[in-house]
Amino acid sequence: MEAWAGTIIYAVLFFAIMYFLLIRPQQKQQKKRQEMIKALKVNDPVVTIGGIHGRITKIKDTSIMIRIADKVEIELEKSAVAYVPGKQNKK
Repeated sequence: MEAWAGTIIYAVLFFAIMYFLLIRPQQKQQKKRQEMIKALKVNDPVVTIGGIHGRITKIKDTSIMIRIADKVEIELEKSAVAYVPGKQNKK
């Protein structure tokens, strides 16, 4: 009976370690990313996941319009924004 108790304790300990090393940090990172996307404003400079640099010209429900050159605008999903230069390291 004691062998089973030891196995159960090790299993619980293993899942606790996995939670604190993998799941919890990922949830924090995801929350931080969602806050960054919600805080986007017109005229913010952005860099997309594909590496395109631009400036937001219009914000829609699920997408944004960014100007990447004179008279050149593209529409992207908000989730395509990787970061806002100058704000990515602020806490």
